[in-house]
Amino acid sequence: MKPFQTLFILVFGLFTFTVSAQYGGGYNNGYGNGYGNGYGRGSGMGMDRSMMAGQQQGSQSKPKETPPEETAGMIVEQMKPQVNLDELQAIAITNVLADSIREQGILLKNESSNQDQKIEQIKALRESTDKKITAFLNPDQIEKYKTFMDTLKEVKKTKSKKKKDKDSKEVKDTTDTKISE
Repeated sequence: MKPFQTLFILVFGLFTFTVSAQYGGGYNNGYGNGYGNGYGRGSGMGMDRSMMAGQQQGSQSKPKETPPEETAGMIVEQMKPQVNLDELQAIAITNVLADSIREQGILLKNESSNQDQKIEQIKALRESTDKKITAFLNPDQIEKYKTFMDTLKEVKKTKSKKKKDKDSKEVKDTTDTKISE
């Protein structure tokens, strides 16, 4: 009987230790916020790390989209002092720009069009938007608007050029370090 009791206590002790280690060791009963974050899986919600990694990759690859109204508002705020817009013009132009940005997003997401078609559609949209905006402006403001749009295009070109230069520089740096190794 004595060896049977010893064996029973040993098996029971081993089983208890295994359960304790697997489910958080008694820290907060092993359910959430425990020392091992419950269930020993990282989130306590029944998800293992491979599932968490998939979620993080999805959220990192898609940048958060800003609403068209917000983007249009930022453009009009920059435009206001340079083109001398009054409040009514600013509101009307903000609405036109927001619609245009929304349309542009739809055109870019359209998978049935190829790249050349998309470029042509965006050019047509840009011309239409310019006509709508200039309808709200007086002749003096139209000239200022054209100057503003030219400077805006220049800023975009320099930003994209800097980004391309930076990307190509990083590629050169990584190839140089690989060569030197």
